Amino acid sequence: MKKAYQLFFSSRKLIQSSLIAFLLLGGSLLGNFYAGSYANEKGITPVTDIVLSNTRAYDVDALFIGGIIVFFLFILGWCIRYPAQTPYILKSIALFIAIRAVFVTLTHLWPYPDSILILNTGIMGKINFWADLFFSGHTGMPFLMALIFWENKLLRYLFILAAISFGIIVLLGHLHYSIDVLAAFFITYTIHHLWELLWKKDKVHFDNASVRIS
Repeated sequence: MKKAYQLFFSSRKLIQSSLIAFLLLGGSLLGNFYAGSYANEKGITPVTDIVLSNTRAYDVDALFIGGIIVFFLFILGWCIRYPAQTPYILKSIALFIAIRAVFVTLTHLWPYPDSILILNTGIMGKINFWADLFFSGHTGMPFLMALIFWENKLLRYLFILAAISFGIIVLLGHLHYSIDVLAAFFITYTIHHLWELLWKKDKVHFDNASVRIS
């Protein structure tokens, strides 16, 4: 790890890119907050769903919250261990959050009726927006990491499994509509390739660091 930080701090471009990444991430989180608040204000009508209409809602509070905490702690640990890859990872996450915030402001649906009890209790009722539904961040974010770490087979399959698991969890809790989960894979794939075009230099640093890791 010492060598990794020596290489990181010897590169002015990596340091500058990391600072920009944190600023972009902060800005995207702020935008996400306002988008979620706006969606909660405007969303009033639930709709039928081929999956949710034929299943009952389960209490997935612990899996929904605990799973995403474990996921982000893993990403944080990875960034600390491999700082040269941090700018690319954080900028990708920032773009993901920003684009999702735009989608949230465009789609004003209320959660499926029988999910209200779950959304209004426990930890989820205190920290989660209700109407920021499209598209599922719980599904899309792990899939984004799978695409970023595609050359690492272990991480690729681990993140794909996490994306599928989170998709199942939010559907079991009726916390997202089926289209939120399904669309997340396609939109995330586009976000990933868009970011590769926008920040080619960060991708080069990421790939070079991956070679050293392997």
